[in-house]
Amino acid sequence: MDVAPIFPSHRKEDIAYLLFVSPKEYAGKSVFVKIDNNAPFEAKVVKSSKANRRGSQYGIAVGTRNITVSYDGKSIYQKKIFVSTQEVKQIMLP
Repeated sequence: MDVAPIFPSHRKEDIAYLLFVSPKEYAGKSVFVKIDNNAPFEAKVVKSSKANRRGSQYGIAVGTRNITVSYDGKSIYQKKIFVSTQEVKQIMLP
């Protein structure tokens, strides 16, 4: 029986994805996201009715992460989450 060799490029990447979703107030806007103690980055928020894997997904390292989302200088979301390999985690904003 022939078995194909396993190359690192054929494995799934150890990365998870975040998708920022809001039903109304923040839909279509940009927010700033801070993960753990890393520098914040800008992320686009999609309307929840269009969130079925549409919109911008942001790759992060797998595992337990502290996420803080802010808009106009004030925190609108703060939570500790766990993400696994290739998971798309929807972050529901107000």
